[in-house]
Amino acid sequence: MHPQVFDTQFRERSRRVRTWGLGLLTVAAALWVWCAVLLTTSYEVESEVAHRSVECEPRLLTDRGTANEGSFKDPCGDERDWPEALTVLGLSIPLSVAGAVLLTYGLVCVRVSEHAADLARWELLAAREKGAADA
Repeated sequence: MHPQVFDTQFRERSRRVRTWGLGLLTVAAALWVWCAVLLTTSYEVESEVAHRSVECEPRLLTDRGTANEGSFKDPCGDERDWPEALTVLGLSIPLSVAGAVLLTYGLVCVRVSEHAADLARWELLAAREKGAADA
């Protein structure tokens, strides 16, 4: 196989890895946005006592209790649980790490390949100049 063909295939694989890294980081960012939406938007719960919908404050911006401290009189406190938001946040962590690693690996591989090609070109040019000077 010709070295230039190998180098082209190597760069294509590296760009594909970089694209996967960007994709994973995009998914992780979407999960962060989803977590922020879960924590900062108000929500409705069905009150068992009144049999109607009750508008509740956002989970992050309330001074009332959470599901762990909720009471029977506060339907919002009973529904204001953190596990859903923390699960979303927890899922984003491995995706962020994997995306950052793949992105970095892809960028470094492409850059090293370009650097090696530049060095080979400069060595060839230097050899030609040296051969012309010796002649």
